[in-house]
Amino acid sequence: MRSVPPWARVYVVCTALGAVSCAAPSPGTRAPWAAVALFAALCAACELLAARRSAGERRPDGTGAPAEGGAGLGWHTPVMLAAAFLLPPPAAALVPLPGALLARVEQRPRGLRRTWRAAQLVLCTWAASRVHWALGGRDAVVTSDFPYALVAAGAAVVAFCLVLAVLDGGILVLAERVPVRVARRGLFLRPLAPVAVHGLAGLMMAVLWRSPYGPAAALLVLLPMYVSWWAFAQYHRERAAHRATIRALVQAVDIKDGYTRGHSERVGRASMMIARELGMDDERAEALRFAGILHDVGKLGVPTRLLRKDGPLTPEERRIIELHPEYGHEMVRGIGFLEEARSAILHHHERLDGSGYPYGLKGCRIPEFARVVAVADAFDAMTSTRSYRRARPVAAALAELERCAGTQFDPRMVQAFARALGRQGWHPAVTADEPPPHGRPRLPAPYTPVATEPGARRGTAPGGPRP
Repeated sequence: MRSVPPWARVYVVCTALGAVSCAAPSPGTRAPWAAVALFAALCAACELLAARRSAGERRPDGTGAPAEGGAGLGWHTPVMLAAAFLLPPPAAALVPLPGALLARVEQRPRGLRRTWRAAQLVLCTWAASRVHWALGGRDAVVTSDFPYALVAAGAAVVAFCLVLAVLDGGILVLAERVPVRVARRGLFLRPLAPVAVHGLAGLMMAVLWRSPYGPAAALLVLLPMYVSWWAFAQYHRERAAHRATIRALVQAVDIKDGYTRGHSERVGRASMMIARELGMDDERAEALRFAGILHDVGKLGVPTRLLRKDGPLTPEERRIIELHPEYGHEMVRGIGFLEEARSAILHHHERLDGSGYPYGLKGCRIPEFARVVAVADAFDAMTSTRSYRRARPVAAALAELERCAGTQFDPRMVQAFARALGRQGWHPAVTADEPPPHGRPRLPAPYTPVATEPGARRGTAPGGPRP
């Protein structure tokens, strides 16, 4: 959002004006300023401490650790919701304002981003408080009227998430130019679970705040929330380390063999599309993406002179190159988070009819991940621009996959990929490979599926054996 479109700026300004009108106290009403100041200071302290803790988790692009939902929700959220449960809507809307305006913003334009986040949190807190008060939730909190207090608090949480989803969707459409049908996916449901947990903590804070023990006891609720936030941050720190490991391996492969630069990332994307179509859960789909990205990591063990050789390979040289799946499997054996992905690295050149390598597995003996990556690998090999030829059209590449289904590829994976392409299309960044050293044109890696060219060597797949 570095270059913000004019309509997005107008949207942010309108959102900010709406936030100002919501936070303005009604004429003739007295705001509980002492409680507002205490809640606001507590919310700002929580937010600034969380930002300080996550400062070491900044990625190279300047963004922070993943948030739990739009607006950068964190362990200051229970404080905002507790204020929504206890204070009038205009007063509750002021609580997140100091923390949001003082929070550090990494990306430009900083002022616009800070204004947007402050306005978003103000409106979400105001909406939650308005719904809670309209349902008589404040009285239920003061008198500890359970379970009705849970009903009012639940409605407030839903209102908070709904406003958050609407505002996030608008900024995605106007600033990022994301289609509406894509922007709305998951915007409401994704933050609902964490905000619901924060809502329970906020409700406990509100009840304790009004109890004989007072605000000091309410602060104790933040201790388990801090522990859970710390565990959440640790999880994302570990995931960031995983991504850094994979990025380093892929960059090493690209440096060694620029001939297929970008190929790994595209195979990972295509593998993820197939995984989603097959109905895999998020964890397996992510593991399959890793498998697609790292399927060629074994090329690090192949002599560079063979990867960059002009002209046909000798049988001995071809056998050496065909060892790269085993090299790759050995390289990632000790990386625990890859788990099932390792089988795809080892077996992505196996073929359904048993003529593949390295072990000549047949049919269902080939791991599912390997059968997915084989389709994604072949598709990208056909649709990528190379120095010696233009990319094949997507339709032609898909027709070739369908023709070889049952002998070379698993028909189920090919059909899943065809359905995914029909819905999403294929829009990777089109990159031409860098010319080889000394300006000599590189000869094409043979494309010889078994059903296409009689006499083709056993085990040669689309785009191989120089995968």
